[in-house]
Amino acid sequence: MAQVLRELPKQSHPNLLVGAEHFDDAGVYRIDERTAIVQTLDFFPPLVNDPFTFGQIAAANSLSDIYAMGGRPITALNIVGFPDKELPGEVLGEILKGGSERIGLAGAVIMGGHSVRDTEVKYGLSVTGLIDPDRIFTNGGAKPGDRLVLTKPIGSGVLTSAAKLGKMPEADLAEAIDVMIGLNRGAADALQDVAAHSVTDITGFGLIGHAFEMADASGICITIDTAAVPLMTDTMRFARDGVLTRAHKATLSYLSDKLDAASVNETLTGVLADAQTSGGLLIAVAPDDTNRLVAALRENKTHSAAVIGEVTVRTSHSVVLR
Repeated sequence: MAQVLRELPKQSHPNLLVGAEHFDDAGVYRIDERTAIVQTLDFFPPLVNDPFTFGQIAAANSLSDIYAMGGRPITALNIVGFPDKELPGEVLGEILKGGSERIGLAGAVIMGGHSVRDTEVKYGLSVTGLIDPDRIFTNGGAKPGDRLVLTKPIGSGVLTSAAKLGKMPEADLAEAIDVMIGLNRGAADALQDVAAHSVTDITGFGLIGHAFEMADASGICITIDTAAVPLMTDTMRFARDGVLTRAHKATLSYLSDKLDAASVNETLTGVLADAQTSGGLLIAVAPDDTNRLVAALRENKTHSAAVIGEVTVRTSHSVVLR
């Protein structure tokens, strides 16, 4: 997809503050000197069997892009693919109720949406938020010396895959579900009073892939202390049995020699490259503000507030695992 996007004509407008050039989490368009809108869209097939929970996960995932940019979500539109010949309408109703519950918790409203018949269920949302044009977080701007802070543990891809493969009962997904339905609102609020230079959320490209996007957009190198990365329970156990999403191979192949993982176990590298759903924020923060950010995240009860590495000057690699 990155290669396809690079071939498209570049969008240029004086009010387009953030476009697609650096694969940021959302786009930003200025309305006036003090107001801009931030927009995103995401949808995917179910990760869990319970339709209400799936709706919650999809909505939290879509909202995350707004929070990663520093915005406040205000409206959302549902996007639905549904096999109405194979499944009863009540299933779709529960999915939409789950999405509505998370959107309401975020203080936004659903204005409608669009549905199509499909061979499988798909659901997500297009979300619009408001943002201060002078206070936009992007995946660029990280500076050498910055500390890297992660606000949710890694492992949703491995654990949901294990459940789908019948290697664990879905009832054991409670931790992963709690993480995936959790809004990044508290993490976004914690950013307001610290010198955060770069922010992105961890989703389909995994921790390593999104760290690379930050490094590439910022012109720096990101060094990750793998022992400090929080993992959900049993993530490594299932990963050692080969339970990873296909996305981890694509991410590692794309990074190729831009990644230095020579000193890290191959299984752990796969986990850190594995796709996440509704993951946490990865924040590059000034070293003097790191403790204040961690304290604010804990006060806001984020799932984690882990210092997992630092930003260094660009070398032959963009991401280094230690």
